[in-house]
Amino acid sequence: MLTKAIETTLKTEAIDFPALVSVLLVENDEMSGINHKFRDKDSVTDVLSFPMLNMKNGAFLEEPGASDMDDGKLFLGDIVISVPKAMEQAEEYGHSFERELAFLAVHGVLHLLGYDHIRENDEKIMTGRQKQILSDMGL
Repeated sequence: MLTKAIETTLKTEAIDFPALVSVLLVENDEMSGINHKFRDKDSVTDVLSFPMLNMKNGAFLEEPGASDMDDGKLFLGDIVISVPKAMEQAEEYGHSFERELAFLAVHGVLHLLGYDHIRENDEKIMTGRQKQILSDMGL
């Protein structure tokens, strides 16, 4: 499900070059530590993204260079997902664990591509993209 979510996101976002995304599945204590280390927040979150490229809404703000490549693929960045948090949220929202993992992967990849949800307008754009991608996946 994670691979399909990532591939569908990249396809929907017209990423037409070989790309690489790292996904790390963790327990809540590890996610809390990562969240504290990189965001100075002492809490568990569902997904964190660590983009490697300078992008905004799927477009490069700076062209990637040779150092951004890994084995012939453009390295977009890392996504970290808390499995227990995903399970908790799936139950809370009344859908399957697989659907929640897919949503978190899509959300994470969109962050790698420069989407954000801090401002209301940006949140509307990102939410719309998420809905479209999940719909394309039949979710």
